[in-house]
Amino acid sequence: MWLKTKWVVLFSLWAARLVPQPTVIVQVSNGALRGLIEPDGSHRRYTGIPYATVTPEERFQAPKPLPKWRKTFNAYDEHIRCTQRFTKSTILGKEDCLTLNIYTPLEVTEPLPVMVFIHGGGFRDGSGTPFIYGPDYLIQHGVILVTFNYRVEILGFLCLGIKEAPGNAGLKDQVAALKWIKENISQFGGDPDNVTIFGESAGSASVLYHMLSPLSTGLFHKAIMQSGSAMSPWTLQFEPLKIASRFAKHLGHNTENPHEIITILKKILPEKLMSTRIPRNEGDIVLSENIFVPCIEKEIEGVDQFLMDSPYNLLSKGRYNRVPIIIGHNDAEGLMFVGKENDTTISQMDFYKALPRDLIFPTDKEKRHTANILKELYMGDKIISKNTLPDFAKYEGDSSITFPVLATIDLLLNTNDIPMYVYKFSYEGLLNLAKITYGFWKESGATHADELFYMFKIKAKLLIAYKEIDMITRMTTMWTNFAKYGNPTPVLTSPFPIWPPASKDNLQLLEINRESSKVPVWNNDIVKFWNETYSKYRRKY
Repeated sequence: MWLKTKWVVLFSLWAARLVPQPTVIVQVSNGALRGLIEPDGSHRRYTGIPYATVTPEERFQAPKPLPKWRKTFNAYDEHIRCTQRFTKSTILGKEDCLTLNIYTPLEVTEPLPVMVFIHGGGFRDGSGTPFIYGPDYLIQHGVILVTFNYRVEILGFLCLGIKEAPGNAGLKDQVAALKWIKENISQFGGDPDNVTIFGESAGSASVLYHMLSPLSTGLFHKAIMQSGSAMSPWTLQFEPLKIASRFAKHLGHNTENPHEIITILKKILPEKLMSTRIPRNEGDIVLSENIFVPCIEKEIEGVDQFLMDSPYNLLSKGRYNRVPIIIGHNDAEGLMFVGKENDTTISQMDFYKALPRDLIFPTDKEKRHTANILKELYMGDKIISKNTLPDFAKYEGDSSITFPVLATIDLLLNTNDIPMYVYKFSYEGLLNLAKITYGFWKESGATHADELFYMFKIKAKLLIAYKEIDMITRMTTMWTNFAKYGNPTPVLTSPFPIWPPASKDNLQLLEINRESSKVPVWNNDIVKFWNETYSKYRRKY
């Protein structure tokens, strides 16, 4: 009997290490809350904290402040996401979804830098889930990590130019999250005066939108943009009322009146809204399906404008929040995008039909001429097919990500005297999970989102991760150094190559690879042709 009792006690002690323990209670503006201590003792986590609220009656407007709660809130929920389409027949998430997650080192003795990550997903899907954006790699460097949800697709970006749907609700969710963080992060050991916002893809475009918006002034102090820009053609609605009218037509309503459209859409369940899709034009690329995205808002009495002009105009005029910046892209961005194409879309692909929507040509002859040159530059005499997808991937990546990022760098250098660090991630490793997932593991380089897996620890047990510890350490050290000091390689004794800021006189970037080196930003004739094309045909709002 004594031996049995002993084993029960020993097993209970061992099992207790696997069960998260509650943290001490934290007092925030909405009430008291507690999180959990990670079983391995590495950090504290507070997940699913509401930061604002959304009601069906005000579905397409800016979020409302959250009511106070009376009892202690248990911040344990890791599964919250905003309503979104998961598959053709599966809709996940809920409408009142505005929550954030906070991860802190176990012991905090002084205010720590705060890194706020904005997830990607083309403004169509995604969440701040720790199953993808795990904090382990970053917080071991002495920072606090925050991730959050914001409304996506039509629920976040319906733009009718009226009070009931002024536009950019999803970006205003992000502003609400940043305000909550500024007000409350000190209770978790964070420094509200040292906040770095960073994001990837649509999250990166969001970072630039916050730099451009007066609503975000003072809410952050540094910015990191990874593989995305508000200058990308898929990140701005040029004809939002026309898009909304087409959407209403797919629901069986033929109207261009914004007040009639909002009346219709407010009566429809979120799941029905998300399951309705406007098909892309034949011959266009997959990113053209991202239609409910940020817009330039009309001036409406009693409504705060998030975006008053186009990103190009605001950057050209130097009208943005000036903070230190890291900005860059991956060298094979397009592999992930062509991996989403199917047999039908591949067979229909046409350079003429797939030109970016932010280009406008005065004549059809000029449009065809441009398309023919791009076809020659990217494909030569090859036909677009499954076998030549890696060639076409270069076009999808350059038009959607790489050139818009480079154009953003150019505009910032013309108007900004604050340090800006430019990079290209080209590392090929075992954690290039996006490239592997889409079947391009034999291709060289890093595709869209590949760098994320060297920064965040996903929940799945990856035994191969330990083999990539050197790149994980390099990426997380540079990113957290920037959050701490505004410089990714702040000392001459840094174990990594010194990364100097870019300048008009020294326009170089750091290529992050096994042996990192400095290379020119504008490095080939294709990029130069894109620059010439946009200088002549860029769409004016």
